[in-house]
Amino acid sequence: MTTPWQQRYAQRMKWMGSSIIRELLKLTERPDIISFAGGLPAAETFPVAEFKTATQEVLTQHGSKALQYSTTEGYPPLREYIVQRMARYGITAAPENVLITSGSQQALDVIGKVLINPGDQILTEQPTYVGALQAWKAYQAEFVTVPVDEYGLCTSQLEEAVCCGPKFMYILPNFQNPAGVTLTLPRRQKLLALADQYGIPIIEDDPYGQLRYEGEHLPPLVVLDNEQLEHRAHSNGHGFMSGNVIYISTFSKILSPGLRLGWMVAPQDVISRCVMAKQGMDLHTSSFVQMVAHEVIKDGFIDGHVQFIRQLYRQRRDVMLAALEREFPPGIEWTRPAGGLFLWVTLPPEVDTTLLLEKAIVEKVAYVPGSAFDPSGGSRNTFRLNFSNARPEEIETGIRRLARVIERALSETEAPAPIVTDVQLVGTH
Repeated sequence: MTTPWQQRYAQRMKWMGSSIIRELLKLTERPDIISFAGGLPAAETFPVAEFKTATQEVLTQHGSKALQYSTTEGYPPLREYIVQRMARYGITAAPENVLITSGSQQALDVIGKVLINPGDQILTEQPTYVGALQAWKAYQAEFVTVPVDEYGLCTSQLEEAVCCGPKFMYILPNFQNPAGVTLTLPRRQKLLALADQYGIPIIEDDPYGQLRYEGEHLPPLVVLDNEQLEHRAHSNGHGFMSGNVIYISTFSKILSPGLRLGWMVAPQDVISRCVMAKQGMDLHTSSFVQMVAHEVIKDGFIDGHVQFIRQLYRQRRDVMLAALEREFPPGIEWTRPAGGLFLWVTLPPEVDTTLLLEKAIVEKVAYVPGSAFDPSGGSRNTFRLNFSNARPEEIETGIRRLARVIERALSETEAPAPIVTDVQLVGTH
């Protein structure tokens, strides 16, 4: 049925689509489905008691302020806390360089609104975070991609890609979503050298950086960029945040995704423009949420809490890796993440995981097909698994179900052996 609205939608709606992950999350409401689809933190990590106490404290001591309009930049004590916490990882910034956003997803949308013109090319990893693609397609961005391997972005292929002059590069260096891989230090250095050589800024998305389960911490791109540009800082009088990297992160993975609380760190001029863009979206992130979150974390609670999360997720990662090794048939590959929430599975090229998902759901198990994370719609023989939100016994059962689905699919794609007859042999010599 035609409605008057159909003739009034903006042209940008042509480039917008529903997130397959959001649609798959509806499956989590079915108790019979074991879902490895969403990037959901484990509910048992949510500090409910601490938030209950903090909420009472904020309402008792600062109720009027917490329930009032506030500045777009964010609650000053929370911005100061973020500056202090980031300093542990070598990120030197001032509160003026920090903008609080309604989740890091809003930071991506703000960046698109501020930086992207129709037709601009954005360089991403292949695969990459589907939320960034969804946000930037609305601004009619086009994408050029560079593949990842077990060591992160394949920087050996990067220079050819940057020659097309992308507006910026979008990189998830730590435990990448969806592949789970981490960019090595030499590749980080090469990436930044090429970015500097060609004058291309970088958006560093780091939602999982604190969730490392093994190995040594690697410096963020924004830190390496600052070190690379230190000599310029001495010569031009500018301090930190005059470089090529915008850094974004979130409280979703270490406190609660329901807070919708993230932040971005950038040069002050960039922040001022992002503030203007955000004002048109929501005026400011919830004052109440910011104040309650700050009350929870201000006295060091988050340090022990992150340790708890690491222990829990490392166990679940190990259970999933062991189950994959035990249950999956030969010829299938998967990544072995050192942190984060995800791993990436690659099937033989003849298997389409979008079609396979229908059969998986019949077996009451779900994942996200790899094509959702590929700007070109490729990667059709891959899929993403999340290990943070299922209990160990659910992981083992779900992987067993998935293995059965894959085994049947592989048997169906095997071509029958050719029948050799005397007629076929005539004239073969």
